[in-house]
Amino acid sequence: MGVGLYLVLQQRTFTIIIGLTLLSYAVNVFLFSAGRLVVNRPPVITGADAYADPLPQALVLTAIVISFGMTALIVVLALRGFLETESDTSDISADGAPAEGEADT
Repeated sequence: MGVGLYLVLQQRTFTIIIGLTLLSYAVNVFLFSAGRLVVNRPPVITGADAYADPLPQALVLTAIVISFGMTALIVVLALRGFLETESDTSDISADGAPAEGEADT
C-alpha cells in the first residue's frame, strides 16, 4: 500500500497509473483478509459447523472488475492528455503548458 501511495504522488502519469493499480491490489488483499477465508469448507449450508463465507470473494471479484475498468479509463485519459499537450506530467497549467520549472519530455 505504501508503494502505491508513493507512486500516486509522483508527477508522471504512468507512475500514477501503476500506483493506483497497486492500491487496488492492496484493497483486494485487505478484503480477503478481513473476510476470514477458510479452505476446504462447504459454502453456506444450514447445519454446517464451519462454512465458507462467499461475501468476501464476491466483493473482491467486483473490485477486480471495477479496478480494471477504471485503469482502462485512466490509461485512455493519460494518453489523450499526452497527445494533446505532448507532456507526461500530471500538473498542467490552464493554458495547456507544463508548469514552470519542469523539464518537457
